[in-house]
Amino acid sequence: MDRVQLSKSLEMSRIVYGMWRLGDDADTSVSHVQAKIHACIDQGITSFDQADIYGGYIAEAILGEALKADTGLRSKMEIVTKCDIVAPVGRYADAPVKYYDTSRAHIEQSVENSLRDMAIDHIDLLLIHRPDPFMDHHETGGALDDLVASGKVGAVGVSNFRPYDFELLQSAMKTPMVTNQIEMSLGVIEPFTNGDLAFHQRHGHHLMAWSPLGGGGLMSGNDRLHVVMDEIAASAGVDRAAVAVAFLLAHPAGILPVMGTNNLDRIKRISDATRVTLDRPTWFRLYEASLGHEVA
Repeated sequence: MDRVQLSKSLEMSRIVYGMWRLGDDADTSVSHVQAKIHACIDQGITSFDQADIYGGYIAEAILGEALKADTGLRSKMEIVTKCDIVAPVGRYADAPVKYYDTSRAHIEQSVENSLRDMAIDHIDLLLIHRPDPFMDHHETGGALDDLVASGKVGAVGVSNFRPYDFELLQSAMKTPMVTNQIEMSLGVIEPFTNGDLAFHQRHGHHLMAWSPLGGGGLMSGNDRLHVVMDEIAASAGVDRAAVAVAFLLAHPAGILPVMGTNNLDRIKRISDATRVTLDRPTWFRLYEASLGHEVA
């Protein structure tokens, strides 16, 4: 598994395992969660993506129980987590409405909650989960800078930000943000041409791509896109999922797909995507099939 240097101090595996469904699994036992982690590490997938809100604010604690039971696991992992979404469930059940909170107090408390729940002493990468229309960028940026300086957070970035949101927050910070996690896939190809990818590619940021299988939509269907995917999959001896992920991996910007599944057999096959080689014409076959027409 290739590795990507996001900053001087942070290196991650090219494919990231996403834990947003960890709390949805019928089996959240320590042994089963550890089996998922080992299945990833055995493939060279060492980076794991969390968020405080996942599972109604319980997914981090589920991971934490697995890490407490095997203290050697943490040293083999890079842990990503996110904050700023306040939803009226779990610890925020009394919230009157769902909202975003990028205040210093909320970010700092969220980090303390995440450290405690995951039973770790630092977060490798902290992301602001959603753009906050009520954000004071000086307050938010200062809080992120201070968390890095404290050693509680190794690096920082954002998720679901547009380039102008990213630039606003970065303008108030001393610490360079290293990534933006956005939705990108064969089912959501707009970032390739709407300026999102171009902005980050120009600045040397490696984007993280959530839902690279289009929420499962790319795995079913028989339209032109699926026919092309199946042809490529058959020639490489893999399934559609591997082709969809390979489409992202092939891009010269160095995109990091975030793969989320609770099925242990599927987890063991995540790295199949690295077996698929897409030359430029083949990449464009997929791109055009997703567009529904040839490029102009």
